[in-house]
Amino acid sequence: MSSFLLKAENIGLQINQRQILDNISLSINSGEILTLIGPNGSGKTTLVRVLLGLIKADQGRLQKKANLIIGYVPQKMHIDMALPMTVKRFLQMGIKANNDEISHIASTLGVLSLLEQAVQSVSGGEFQRILLARALLRKPDILVLDEPAQGVDINGQQQLYQLISSIRDEFGCGVLMVSHDLHLVMEATDQVLCLNTHICCTGHPEAVSQHPEYLKLFGTSLDGMAVYTHNHNHSHDLSGDVVEHKHHEGCKHDH
Repeated sequence: MSSFLLKAENIGLQINQRQILDNISLSINSGEILTLIGPNGSGKTTLVRVLLGLIKADQGRLQKKANLIIGYVPQKMHIDMALPMTVKRFLQMGIKANNDEISHIASTLGVLSLLEQAVQSVSGGEFQRILLARALLRKPDILVLDEPAQGVDINGQQQLYQLISSIRDEFGCGVLMVSHDLHLVMEATDQVLCLNTHICCTGHPEAVSQHPEYLKLFGTSLDGMAVYTHNHNHSHDLSGDVVEHKHHEGCKHDH
């Protein structure tokens, strides 16, 4: 049974007199995966930072479960190539975890054999799993993943999203995932929220996947481009401003 972890209500944020986030509301519950999608510059990473408490919104409010613990996997992390550090030491930095806990998490994520290797020597896919392991060692209520498959090849991406789904099942945490790869995460998410400064649409991915236009678009590869087909009553002009339509029209977002 899911329980409330974090709720955002009517979040708004302006930076340099430009509206970055406009009237954003969402909730994250335990055992549920919410995937946030949207074009570059749509406010996805900024929204994540607001939810993490790194940026204060101008409007709206956040409600959090008492003593909420968040495990965060960043979009990028630079490790100094000259710094001598094993994977195990990297996992231990700033985190209270014993050897048994580290071994269990590392085994679950398939990086147990890497613990004594230099962290700089691992592949992109292995490093993403290591970052996941580090986040899970915090015993988080919510796992926040900002473009977790960036820099990972297509096979590694599929495996990574399957792994994220199994992590949710085993640990029962809520998951907020930012991704452009909706065609890959479709089976590994419970809710989809499409953001372009404001919320364009939100809903269950299963309903989207049954739409005839979705089946038509995803029957063949589109050179790695995910197209999320949905309906709403507006579009955006080149400056990002909303253009209202008198009648609902199907539209598609390319990511």
